[in-house]
Amino acid sequence: MLLNTMAGYAILAAYVIKGLDDSDQKRWAPGFGIVGFIALLFGSMMVTTWPLPGPYNIAYGETSVLFGAIFLATAIAIGFGWNLSIIASYAFFAGAAAIVIGVGIIKLKLTLEPTMSGVGFILSGLGGVFAAPALAFFRNNKPIRWLGGLMLVAAALIWASIVYPEYFGHLQAFQKWMPSTSGAIVPRK
Repeated sequence: MLLNTMAGYAILAAYVIKGLDDSDQKRWAPGFGIVGFIALLFGSMMVTTWPLPGPYNIAYGETSVLFGAIFLATAIAIGFGWNLSIIASYAFFAGAAAIVIGVGIIKLKLTLEPTMSGVGFILSGLGGVFAAPALAFFRNNKPIRWLGGLMLVAAALIWASIVYPEYFGHLQAFQKWMPSTSGAIVPRK
């Protein structure tokens, strides 16, 4: 899910920097759609099953649902040529929640790297908080859009710095794990 978040912020950064001026807006819809679908699906599973210890389900699951809904709605809106302003307004509230969660992660030292994770949430949240003003007032201001895009790239890089090393850690931790229903034939004694 975190890889999906990283990819989403990279796509959003590219859209903010270049895509808003693109004459073929519909070509951006699949990227937003893939990210939105994965985040909404697996975030919903996390929120309803609570597979992680304590507050991590709230921090990662609930924000994934909000992130997924925003990206999926963006894909649909771009695909149909609808105005993005109401989605950006919704993103303000989701972004504010991500900022609160980021501050909470840092203050409560909730992850192995609370500062990095917290800053990732805060930068991601700022993307949502500034989406509506950026669309309303700065859509044609290239320097401001570049600044916003670079902030989104920073969020993507933070998530990348967390997720890619974890892949190796997960491979190492699960290298000898076998599901109880692996289908393997176990000889009787």
